[in-house]
Amino acid sequence: MNRRSFLRKTAATAVTSTLAAVSYPGKPTHAQVRFRWRLGHSFAPSAPILAANLAPLVARLRTLSKGALEIQVYGAGELVPAFGLFDAVRDGTIQMMYSASYYWAGRLPAAQFTCSVPFGMTAQQTNAWFYFGGGLDLWREVYARQGLIPWPAGNTGMEVAGWFRREVRSLEDIKGLKICIAGLGGRILESVGAKVLLLPAPEVVPALQAGTIDACEWMAPYYDYELGLHRAARYCYTPGWHQPSTANELTINLTAWASLPRELQLMLDQAAFQLNVANLAEFDARNQEFLRRMQQQSAVAFRELPADVLKALYAAAERVNQSVADADPDARRVYESYKAFRDGVRAWHALSEAAYQRALASVGASPA
Repeated sequence: MNRRSFLRKTAATAVTSTLAAVSYPGKPTHAQVRFRWRLGHSFAPSAPILAANLAPLVARLRTLSKGALEIQVYGAGELVPAFGLFDAVRDGTIQMMYSASYYWAGRLPAAQFTCSVPFGMTAQQTNAWFYFGGGLDLWREVYARQGLIPWPAGNTGMEVAGWFRREVRSLEDIKGLKICIAGLGGRILESVGAKVLLLPAPEVVPALQAGTIDACEWMAPYYDYELGLHRAARYCYTPGWHQPSTANELTINLTAWASLPRELQLMLDQAAFQLNVANLAEFDARNQEFLRRMQQQSAVAFRELPADVLKALYAAAERVNQSVADADPDARRVYESYKAFRDGVRAWHALSEAAYQRALASVGASPA
């Protein structure tokens, strides 16, 4: 066993429970030792919310620690490529990353179930699973074997199903459809006859305008408006079946984590929690604002996907999700926990959240 593997294995034993910080009696306090860390993220340096909210986070940590914890933030490609972050943090090249765990699905199939699941739980439900349903315990168990410790740190919330050049009236309109969409959602659409293409952000709008693609999934009104999708495709379809929730991660090298005194660990733990709450709240606030802008400034037609399309996608999602879980023992354990919690929380929300929305509609309290 090499030294790096030994350190990762030793550090992994430090993860004993979901929210407990590791305590090392006798280690210097943050007033005596200073830590200079680097954090890489998977987004453009100027990306709103996802990148922008990291600067105030590290500033608060600097203030709270009285300068003991100084973190330098790097965007995708500035220090480490966006998809190289996992290895960089695992190997100790950098101490932290902010990303989305489904990027590591090829290495850890279980990771995508801690990020976003087609026809899965909403952000509220996912957070309940993480904090009180065992989800974060399982996530940390899987990551500990890689020398990492993760936190949920900012959900993007419900997305739209995508932007389409033509109306979708039935499942026949999906067959042969050229759509830009990543992850499990893409695999599911392929299974019902769509043709999936992956394009970088700058190429999406020109491809839609030229007819190179027929549709594109990106995120929700705020990001979609900034990208200009409302100018390139007339029809915006909901619901976001493919990503009803996307949990981003703040992940730290376990050896680096174990080197911190307890008070700095607690500060980082609370910083991740604060980011998890703040990002979701800001996405909801911005999405309603930019939805209104789209409605006022463009001829976008908002539609719901037809019932036969949703039924076919749901059946395909159940097959694809289960096939991913069945191919890997960790993925199976995480997905079984996810499904059990999903079914229970859906039963409750059918009597609470869903019933309330139906009540609002019945009394005429529909959106303006």
